[in-house]
Amino acid sequence: MFENLTTAELVITIIAFVAGLAIGIIVYHINLLRTKNSIESLKEKSLKEAEKIKNEKLYNFKVEMQQKRSRFQNELRKKEDKLNRQESELEQREKKVRKDDNQVRIAQSRLEARDKKINELQEILFEKHKKAEATIEEQNKKLENLSHISQDEAKKILLKNLDAKVKIEAAELANSIRTEAKERAQKEAKEIIATAIENLSYDFTMESTLSNVELPNERFKGMIIGREGKNIRAFEEATDVKVIVDDTPETVVLSGFDPVAREVARIAMQSLIKSKNINKNNILHAVKKAKNEVNRSMAKAADETLRELRLNNIHPLMKENLGRLRYRYSYGQNQLQHSKEVAFLAGALAAELGFSVKLARRAGLFHDIGKAISSHTEGSHVTLGVELATKCKEHEVVINSILAHHEEAEPISPVSVLVTAADKISGSRPGARRDSLEAYTKRITQLEEIGNSFDGVNKTYAISAGREVRVIVEPAKLSDKECMVLSSDIAAKIKDTMEYPGQIKITVIRRSISSKMTDDIDI
Repeated sequence: MFENLTTAELVITIIAFVAGLAIGIIVYHINLLRTKNSIESLKEKSLKEAEKIKNEKLYNFKVEMQQKRSRFQNELRKKEDKLNRQESELEQREKKVRKDDNQVRIAQSRLEARDKKINELQEILFEKHKKAEATIEEQNKKLENLSHISQDEAKKILLKNLDAKVKIEAAELANSIRTEAKERAQKEAKEIIATAIENLSYDFTMESTLSNVELPNERFKGMIIGREGKNIRAFEEATDVKVIVDDTPETVVLSGFDPVAREVARIAMQSLIKSKNINKNNILHAVKKAKNEVNRSMAKAADETLRELRLNNIHPLMKENLGRLRYRYSYGQNQLQHSKEVAFLAGALAAELGFSVKLARRAGLFHDIGKAISSHTEGSHVTLGVELATKCKEHEVVINSILAHHEEAEPISPVSVLVTAADKISGSRPGARRDSLEAYTKRITQLEEIGNSFDGVNKTYAISAGREVRVIVEPAKLSDKECMVLSSDIAAKIKDTMEYPGQIKITVIRRSISSKMTDDIDI
């Protein structure tokens, strides 16, 4: 291969070969250096990415731990609240037990006093019985001598007379004892009623002071409470309504005595839930908007009611409180609807009798106006209604109707009597309040059957939803004193055979002399 080359060419070829070899070595080293630098760059980049991933995982871990800590604190706060409620309930139960013990001791002392008095009365009765026997024996001898009849026949006549006389005397004695017992029982009755109100008020208060708001999911409870409870405190301050967030699934409870404020809170809460953005500013805005909505609703209800009844010249304050009745309920009966019914009924009765229809409607509409403010003002709804009507310079018959429909004053006009009657009709009709038609019919029928089961009774009427039973007797068969006995017998039979909450008034009417015997019983 190199045989034909000259020395110079051979040298040049060797040099070129060596130079090419050197260049290849240099290129190899350069590529090797570049590869090394690339590897170091990739390594550095990988380290940075690993550090970034590490930091992200650490951040996520911290966030997760904070969330778990927050949930743990919420659960701990709920358990503390539950423990506080349980402690409060235990204190109330202990208080009730102490009161019950005191009542038991008082009852025992009263029973001992009654037993002592009964023993004394038994001794007196025994002495009177001995005297009566002696008198009867003496009368029997006289009757036998005078009438020339046998002792057995005289005994039968005498027993018959004594039986009628004893019944009458027993009725008089019972009436006397009843009157005395009513007078002595006033103070005790007040104490018992106060205790009963304390013991039984829980269910009724819960029923009439709570509103439920449904939530889309449980997450909204945390939003409603807010950080450190800021949202729930702001909402309660803005509405004057207590917000109860408990274990009830997807529900919060609004508690308050003022039905209008509770309705404002309900609408505002629903608006906040719908917006999904609950903070102090939004709460104030939602409450303000809800108040305007409720005020418009009340004003609209009042205007529609007055338009239906064709009443005008109503004081703005009376109109405002009339609208508040839209959110007031009593025994499940809406008070605005009840007032409208009473107004229409009173007007219809007035039209039949030739009295002022407008005045009767006006008095009927405002007879329960005090209930609009009774939830946040001291005093009975009658007293508050009279004060409001007087302040607004209402007609004297309207003011008297407010008083007379609860028998706190004598009616000064036939219109007041009509309003009282219309109020009883509206409240006692089947379905007006929480009582089924079947139970209502059964109670009325049973009361009338009990009254008709006695001798001498012509007809029995159960009125006022069974709160009063009027018994018409045949005057030729029963005297006034016997009517007194009859009212007691009917009352006793109703008490023995029926279960009925409250009071039933038994009125026995003997038409020939326009006499009435009444007997009130508590069942």
